[in-house]
Amino acid sequence: MRVYSTLSGHKEEFVPQGDEVTMYVCGVNPYSDAHIGHAMSYIFFDVVRRYLEFRGYRVRHVQNITDIEDNIIDTANRLGVSVPELTQKYTIRYDEDMEALNILSAHVYPRAMGEIEKIIEVVNGLVDKGFAYAVGGNVYFRVRNVSDYGKLSRRTLDSMMAGARIEAEEEKEHPMDFVLWKEAKPGEPSWDSPWGKGRPGWHIECSAMSLKYLGDTIDIHGGGQDLVFPHHENEIAQSESFTGKKPFAKYWLHNGLLQMDEEKMSKSLGNLITIREALEIYSPDAIRIFILSSYYRRPLSYSDEALEAAERGAERLRQAASDERTAGKTPGDGLDTEPYRQRFIEAMDDDFGTAQAIATLFDLAREINRAYEAGYDASGARDTLREMAGVLGLTLETPETPFVGAEPFIELLISTRVRLREAKQYQLADEIRDRLAELNITLEDTPQGTVWKQKR
Repeated sequence: MRVYSTLSGHKEEFVPQGDEVTMYVCGVNPYSDAHIGHAMSYIFFDVVRRYLEFRGYRVRHVQNITDIEDNIIDTANRLGVSVPELTQKYTIRYDEDMEALNILSAHVYPRAMGEIEKIIEVVNGLVDKGFAYAVGGNVYFRVRNVSDYGKLSRRTLDSMMAGARIEAEEEKEHPMDFVLWKEAKPGEPSWDSPWGKGRPGWHIECSAMSLKYLGDTIDIHGGGQDLVFPHHENEIAQSESFTGKKPFAKYWLHNGLLQMDEEKMSKSLGNLITIREALEIYSPDAIRIFILSSYYRRPLSYSDEALEAAERGAERLRQAASDERTAGKTPGDGLDTEPYRQRFIEAMDDDFGTAQAIATLFDLAREINRAYEAGYDASGARDTLREMAGVLGLTLETPETPFVGAEPFIELLISTRVRLREAKQYQLADEIRDRLAELNITLEDTPQGTVWKQKR
């Protein structure tokens, strides 16, 4: 196996430290529903774990939940609820979303508010070693004390300052020093510490949790490319400074970002589609095929056309994997599935080449369908198809309310309803709406026209 590590900037042979692969993936900030951009990252790292296990490795997967940070506090205050109440609500909803997408649960989901003792231990250790300093109730990390600071993002301190908006903070020794511990403010959750009441900074949370649950050096650290700087850069600096320059992570894997109209999908921009909204229209398999049909390090553009194509592709795989087609068929199909299995492994061994792996599934599905059409029982090949699909997290289960291919008919009914309303035949128009509702298709009349969605 070869994987591309952001730290080295090239593909490396994958050689874990021991029998168990340790993997840490940065998790969500639960103050609103997770969106499809989150799904892109978590689906990919789910496949990384599934493939490693398929190849015989044991994997210990840790994924944090950042349940205390500025956006969470601001949202809780705006809604008039407590921080724990807000984060618990959206953590539960996030868990439901991941289950719906057939994403395996991590072995540990540490929460920042439950790891304060370890966080304080790490911050205190950095102060004792001279890598951090306290000013009042705040504690900052000294970036100038780390000679290779910037090695992940390949930036120098000068270029960081030139390319970033630096706010003047007189108490910092250097403008790029980042906060490890924040002095308590009125109305915020806070904890006792050697520097007074306060709460952790964002970056230190992940270091503390990774060190506690996976040790000083891990095999894989993952997340989106938007986390390379400053989050992961700062994780490396503070973790390696704390452990005495032991490498924090051997391989750094970063997925590309999902885009809407050439902009990154994000909560702050408001240009997002939640996982729940997507699942009202598309099956989990379709969403996974859409995401995995592209090389994970590249940006991916969201479009209904691409997802509809993925849904049709999912249906082709389901048909090939169906048990019902074996009835009455002649035993034996003459299909040698080993070349397909080897192609699949070769693709995945080359930096998790999911696009080529999915192409292999479709090629095998086509041969299976030909065998069935010729009257042969292709159940052996079908089992191989299911096995490889499972490595990619595809269930190949038929959705409860499939409608792929029915879109033109739905659009025709909607246009007929519009004409009926224009002719003031409201009863017939309402009957069309009600009958579509029985099929879990909801209509919404907007100034731009009528739009429809399917609820699963």
